Amino acid sequence: MGSAIILGAGIMGLSTAWALARAGWSVRVVEQDAVPNLRGSSVDDHRLIRHAYGAAAGYMRMIDPAFAAWDLLFAEAGERPYVPTGVLALAHSRGGWLAESRSALLGDGHAVADLTGEEVAARYPYLSGDGIADAFHLPTGGVLLARRIVEVLAGLLAKRGVPIQRGQAVSVDPARGALTLADGTHISADLLVVAAGPWGPRLLPSLAPRVRPTRQIIVRLAAPSAQAEAWTRAPMLLDLAEDGGFYAVPPVAGTPLKIGDHRFAPHGDPEDPRDATAAEAEEILAYARHRIRGLADYRVLSAAACYYDVEPQERFVVERLGDRGFVMSGFSGHGFKFGALLGLALARAAGDESLGAAISGWAAGEAPPPDGLFADIKQETTA
Repeated sequence: MGSAIILGAGIMGLSTAWALARAGWSVRVVEQDAVPNLRGSSVDDHRLIRHAYGAAAGYMRMIDPAFAAWDLLFAEAGERPYVPTGVLALAHSRGGWLAESRSALLGDGHAVADLTGEEVAARYPYLSGDGIADAFHLPTGGVLLARRIVEVLAGLLAKRGVPIQRGQAVSVDPARGALTLADGTHISADLLVVAAGPWGPRLLPSLAPRVRPTRQIIVRLAAPSAQAEAWTRAPMLLDLAEDGGFYAVPPVAGTPLKIGDHRFAPHGDPEDPRDATAAEAEEILAYARHRIRGLADYRVLSAAACYYDVEPQERFVVERLGDRGFVMSGFSGHGFKFGALLGLALARAAGDESLGAAISGWAAGEAPPPDGLFADIKQETTA
């Protein structure tokens, strides 16, 4: 194995650095901010992992190996920053994402329990059952404690002697495995992985037409004392509506209750502040008032903007760039769950030319894993 530079210390960059170091590469990470980077897409209280994925069966089938990859990382770390919750999915009309998820899940043998609106309200008295046309509960899935996972990965890299160098990249040259920092420093290696999140399109002109930075709003809440304990045992909530649905993450492991918008703003500048306006927070709260009983009694702790790199169909872009480069981009708000898996996959592909050419279709959820990629990861992560 040779030397590798990873540009970006979000979940993809750190996971890939960890996987490459495990595979025997000499690795260096370059990051423009401190780690965890509070401006990064990866750094929040939590991220969700679930099998329910609409009609995207490729991503649904990546969830089990993703869990196995997390198990490998958590075993090395000696801690498990993950809380199982299950999934409650609700829809205001039949068909669409929820029906597609149910069909795909049942087709692959997952246990799905259908619910009526009345049953939802009875099981979860902090929720209203009004307007629910379709619903199901899925026992698998839960909350990845994202901020802690980033800290854990940084610690694992330190133990392996992988440096995280502070510096802002102003240009990259994947053909030469090289980048230039704002202070004029030039760095090169046998392999360059560009995992710069919403900053990636600025550095790679070929990426800019395909991936755009976007802005998404989240609101953190404290439930009234009468509902607080029940929320700690709640499933993740996906409330789907054509006119503005929302998701809710229960307050597990001391984190706040979080609600967010399913949609992405059409554009965003990752250099902008992360504070959300009162109007933006109110828009999210308005989506949730019909579903969360007595939401006016919940205390708003904070509201923030998250910036993501989004491909139009929310497909991941994991591709070779010449002989010495890879790009990892387009992860929107759903890439975190696959961080450890994609890091291990890229480490495999970096050392095998045939895998490097074939990995992109699998990472985009559009093709089965290429021979020699998925089987190796599965074997290693279940050892």
